[in-house]
Amino acid sequence: MAIRNPKSKIKNPKSKTPLIVVVNDDGIQSPGIRALARAMADLGEVLVVAPREQQTSMGRAFVGAGVAEVADFVVGGKRLRAFAVPTSPALAVRYALLVHAEREPALVVSGINYGENIGNGVTISGTVGAGLEAASMGARVLTVSQVVPVSYHFTHNDKVDFSVAAQFAKRWARHILERGMPRGADIVNLNVPAGARTTTPWRFTRVSRMNYYRSIITTTPQGKSLDSYELFLDPDSPEPDSDVRAVMIDHVVSVSCLSYDLTARVAPTEFARWAK
Repeated sequence: MAIRNPKSKIKNPKSKTPLIVVVNDDGIQSPGIRALARAMADLGEVLVVAPREQQTSMGRAFVGAGVAEVADFVVGGKRLRAFAVPTSPALAVRYALLVHAEREPALVVSGINYGENIGNGVTISGTVGAGLEAASMGARVLTVSQVVPVSYHFTHNDKVDFSVAAQFAKRWARHILERGMPRGADIVNLNVPAGARTTTPWRFTRVSRMNYYRSIITTTPQGKSLDSYELFLDPDSPEPDSDVRAVMIDHVVSVSCLSYDLTARVAPTEFARWAK
């Protein structure tokens, strides 16, 4: 694995302690990223670089830029090196890997997100968007999300307990550090259901084609507008092997392997039929 940037400065390439970069889309103040950083600190040296403000649903957008600010980031009584950047999650990843990392990271972990990232809306997610950006630069990537009520999605509500999701993140992060990424995968996308325990089963899944996120249309005297979104779940719709069924119906932990190669798997016979 090599970070794809010819000007990156690797100051300490021989260190045996793995460098783990922790990012998110909910912002540097999110309890989710603190729970994740605390778990990763047991596995290596942690560098935290995150958006200064809430950046949910930014996908892989490059928005904003500026000077990264040193953040006061203490977890478990330990102060971690951390920076807040006035930008999007994907661009924060570039700051992390190209500016602040002193050597190649062994792993980039994004999360823990307020709300699941499943179904065909995964490309909307800033959590997954940050992961895609890291993967495009050659990093090993784990993205982590937890089911919470929609009312919490744009908050830093401290009523959400991320401890179980953090333990699952630690388990899979250790697995990647020891064995590398699955062949053909650029991201391991982890989604933890509501009410999960450390003993909750997990399942390998694929991303559902289901349109899980639906826009809410509001009618006012001035006309119609889109007002946030709602989650649509028809129990009969999700594919049996999908992430939506695993997390939202069977209430098990979903582990999906993602790739930024979005090429459709069209058979040669179908090309021949279609092109006539």
